Amino acid sequence: MLTRPENLTERQRERVEALTLACPEMTALAAIVRSFAALLAPCKDNPARLAAWATAAREADLPHVHSFARGINQDIDAVTAAITLDHHNGRTEGVNTKTKLIKRQMYGRAGFTLLRHRILLG
Repeated sequence: MLTRPENLTERQRERVEALTLACPEMTALAAIVRSFAALLAPCKDNPARLAAWATAAREADLPHVHSFARGINQDIDAVTAAITLDHHNGRTEGVNTKTKLIKRQMYGRAGFTLLRHRILLG
């Protein structure tokens, strides 16, 4: 459900269709997930679309979606910036994640010099 429909193989597409036909909650969930995925491309109209999505998510009988929508509403300014602006810090976060991974792998085994070399050469 989290993959773009055009990127699914035929077998995966059949499985998603079977799941959504078997359960009305899955049908509602698939619609909500797809409508939220459409918001992830930055656009100036997205704040209004996000408000409509949040309303639809609250109306659905899906407790986990309600929790997700509440979390979005708690930090609405950051979410609005993320779905409207082209700027992001993804590359910086990727470097931070990689650095932390290397640090955890080397914990207790090596000093700062080796850590520095692994980061600079990696």
